[in-house]
Amino acid sequence: MEPESTAAHAPESGSWSEFGSESGKQTARCSRIGQIASVDTYKIGVARHILRANLGHTFDGHLPPMLPAIVVLRLSVDNTGTLTDVLVQRSRDTTASEVAMASIRRSGTLPMPCGLIYQANGTLTFSETFLFNKQYQFQLRSLADPQ
Repeated sequence: MEPESTAAHAPESGSWSEFGSESGKQTARCSRIGQIASVDTYKIGVARHILRANLGHTFDGHLPPMLPAIVVLRLSVDNTGTLTDVLVQRSRDTTASEVAMASIRRSGTLPMPCGLIYQANGTLTFSETFLFNKQYQFQLRSLADPQ
């Protein structure tokens, strides 16, 4: 599938508002929150944030033995957690890709990647994998139990 790119901007969602996108307060917030240990640790926080914003679109429990659809998104965020780019990196199912992209838009501003931005362009880029069941509900690879 040809990669599709779209910035996924939306208002902040409630419980992560303390990690919001006001750049003037970013340094103070990172000081209070502390540096994030690794990109993997950050991805777990992002995955939890995405799930909280998409409760009606997710499923719990064991993954099915054969996943009907898998979508890998490449996400880029700035130092405030604002998405600067979202790209479908891998997918063979257009509907699943649309569900994954919509879930990112519903998620709004992501947690701030305190201490993880080393790229010259001031962004952190990482991937998240959406694992779908037959009803197009998903789990995120960063949080899913081993299959």
